Amino acid sequence: MYNILTLNKIAACGTDKFDKNLYTYGEDIANPTAIMVRSASMHEMELAPETIAIARAGAGTNNIPVDTCAERGVVVFNTPGANANAVKELVICGMFMASRRVTAALDWCKTLKGEGDAVGKLVEKGKSQFAGPEIMGKTLGVIGMGAIGFKVAQAAEALGMKIVGYDPYMSEAIKSALSQDTEIVDDINEIFKKSDYITIHVPLTDSTKNTVNKDTLALCKDGVRILNFARGGLVNNDDLKAGLESGKVAAYVTDFPSDDVIGVDGIIAIPHLGASTPESEDNCAIMAADELIAYIEKGEIVNSVNMPTMKLEKADGARTCVIHKADATDAVTAALGADAKTATRGDYAYTVADTDALAAVEAINGVIKARVIK
Repeated sequence: MYNILTLNKIAACGTDKFDKNLYTYGEDIANPTAIMVRSASMHEMELAPETIAIARAGAGTNNIPVDTCAERGVVVFNTPGANANAVKELVICGMFMASRRVTAALDWCKTLKGEGDAVGKLVEKGKSQFAGPEIMGKTLGVIGMGAIGFKVAQAAEALGMKIVGYDPYMSEAIKSALSQDTEIVDDINEIFKKSDYITIHVPLTDSTKNTVNKDTLALCKDGVRILNFARGGLVNNDDLKAGLESGKVAAYVTDFPSDDVIGVDGIIAIPHLGASTPESEDNCAIMAADELIAYIEKGEIVNSVNMPTMKLEKADGARTCVIHKADATDAVTAALGADAKTATRGDYAYTVADTDALAAVEAINGVIKARVIK
């Protein structure tokens, strides 16, 4: 039996994918074969020696010690694109809220309770303080043209916006699907210079942290509106607040509240609702379960954030799967035979052969984790 630990509530349509004759799953599983997680932090969690994989039901993996997992031969999966539509819809909502000052207007309207017949006159007198621009004809800069950024660009263009995109890692599929009117720039600074609205959709890494800062804001038009539905650390909050005070920034919408931005005039803080739709949770759960099943039962790796991709058909007999350091590839393939398949990602490699050669590879220097599927 394979044991699957769920650290958060995972939609039943995902866990139902597990064959009950082969799998047990739940929140109280000891020594799990694999783990399914949504937002729970795993950084302080001690992984069992039996654990071979973690599937994040979502795109971001900041709650998982990805590098440590790689060192231990634990494959970390995410579910790119499964929540893209949910996030896209909230980003579009955020643009409208940033433009029309909807949240401030709603708060003000609540203060009219008890004014009786005077409410109508008070509304007409006070509504002008919440006036804001339409988005049609404005330029939206999209930093990160992955699954979410692409959908945001499409939706915004359909609403009459001009799109400028930046992504040095854009897939060929997205490039070919973009509208001919979409401008793609090679320099991220062009996004800041040209845009009336800027939305950011990239992972949080050392190189992307504080992408929005005092220097990049200085390049922007006065009154720029910033949207962050990716990760909080992509925006330097102190610099952003200074931009609001100076008028450089007209509004900031973030799906990542922190104590220093809550209640600040001009900042709309949403409690991380980007993927909080039943459709998104279902899509992520199903994709995460499929990834684990494919890896556990046939050794296939698709959508891993720390190991190379390898697509495989199910084997009729035994299959040896080896995660190892890239510099051990020659020794591992020699032990597995001429039919071995290898894929490499950075310092790590994954080699598979349809044979039972566990004993031959376990002693090789550089082998991190090896197993046989029968």
